[in-house]
Order: sequence, then C-alpha cells, then structure tokens
Amino acid sequence: MVESGSCTCPRTVRKWLKRYREEGPSGLLDRSSRPHRLRQPLAAAIVERVVELRHRRWTGKQIAAELAISPASVSRVLKRRGLSRWRDLQPAPPVRRYQRANPGELIHLDIKKLGRFDRIGHRITGDRTRQSNQRGGRNKSPGWECVHVCIDDASRIAFSQIYPDEKAPSAVTFLNAAVAYYASLGVTVARVMTDNGSCYKAFAFRDACRISASGTSEPGPTHPKPTARPSASSRPRCASGPTLRPTQPQTTAPPNCHTGCTDTTGIDPTAAYNPNHPSAASALPRTTC
Repeated sequence: MVESGSCTCPRTVRKWLKRYREEGPSGLLDRSSRPHRLRQPLAAAIVERVVELRHRRWTGKQIAAELAISPASVSRVLKRRGLSRWRDLQPAPPVRRYQRANPGELIHLDIKKLGRFDRIGHRITGDRTRQSNQRGGRNKSPGWECVHVCIDDASRIAFSQIYPDEKAPSAVTFLNAAVAYYASLGVTVARVMTDNGSCYKAFAFRDACRISASGTSEPGPTHPKPTARPSASSRPRCASGPTLRPTQPQTTAPPNCHTGCTDTTGIDPTAAYNPNHPSAASALPRTTC
C-alpha cells in the first residue's frame, strides 16, 4: 500500500486501482516485474532465410510478410548481420593506390595557413574570457603564417618552410628551395603538381619552373581547372592520384582517373588535358599536374 503523505502520480494510482478491481486484495501484493510474455528468438532456419531474401534485395517489410514474422524481428536480424543498408549488400571495391616509381618524377606543392597566437590557450588556463574576440577584427589578430609544403610522390620525403604570406614571390622562393633540397639528396625534380592557387598560376612561378628545368625543354601552356585538393600537409598519401598521358604508364597506377588532370607548370615539358582520366576510387578531385 502507498504510505500516507507520499507523492504518487495519477498514472500509478490508476495502475493499482486496476489491479485491485481485477484481482482484489491479492493484486496489491508485491510480485516480479518480469513480463508475462518474452520474445522468443527466431529459429536458425528463419534467420538464414531472412539473410537470403535480403541478398535478393528484398525490403524488411517484404521479408516480414513472406516469413510471417514482425518487421522488428527482421530489423534485428539484419542489424546483427550488418545488412541494414543497401550498400552493405555489396562491399565497396578496394581503394587503388599508386605512387611514382622514382623519386623526383613528381612533387606536390601546397600551402597550409596557420594562425598565430599571442597568449596561452584556454586548454591550459581554463579561461575562455574574450577568446572569441582574439581574431575578431582589425589590429586584434596576431596574424597568420603560411607553411609551404612539398612532398615527393615516390619517396614521400617532405620539405617545408614558413613564409609570411602565400603570394607568388614566396611560392617561387619555396620552389627554388625545394628543388635545391632534393638536389642535395641526389634527386632531380622532373614535374610539379599544385592546386589552382593564385600564387601557382602566376607568371613568376611559371618562369621559375622553366629556369629550374635544367637540360629539359620548355614546359607547355597552363590549363587551370577548378580544384579542391586537400592540403598536402594534411594528406600524407595520394589515393589513386592522376597519371599523365604523355608519360610512361606506371605498372601500379590505375589505367584511368575521373579527376580530369591538367598538365600545367611542370618542370618536365608536358601539357595535355585528358578529360577521360577516370579513377572511380580516387579520393582526389580535379588537380593540376
């Protein structure tokens, strides 16, 4: 019985009244809260039948109607077997990766913009006061630093320098420094791949590529295409990247690539736009090579 003075919701009162009316005083005695009916697990044969129909592209409701079981039971079986989504019925093809055979055949250039800070962060001090105003206007931001990054496609050897901006003079200076760095390792750079940043499309950067081309003919014209290639510093490997038509095909490279490569200011003289360069597994969008 409910003690006097205790708070009881109307819902509980209705439940106890119902028990009293149906069962009398015995209905008010303590008893187990175990439900009267328990869910019976499906037989192994039914479970296998559910999986078989699912592989035939049947929906959960169709399977439930065919086997005379509840849709919830079908859903539990499909979730347990990892077949709840359509894409789970056919595994995704493995990502095809490739890299250049020899160091220096292709280097990737990109820029990572990092913000300066002039005080200790809130993760150390625990003080979030005015943290939103630290970069909120003129003369308040401590500024930015641009990390120019270069990665060799074959050896994955990286070279980086910090510059105050991402303009053409900084890009040219970094290109010359990168070429000199790889030359100190005994590697001759043959081609450069960049995105369509304004500093890389500048004439000064093109001329720097021509000057760096020792013993090779002049590179071809530039054909820029829109690009959203991830930063080279945050993307350590190139998944199914572009392969160029004028070069010899790599044995480990995919035959085609959807990215639609464009040969631009490379140190090696190649300039050809290949729109039929499909590589469905490529994680990179269109780039300039």
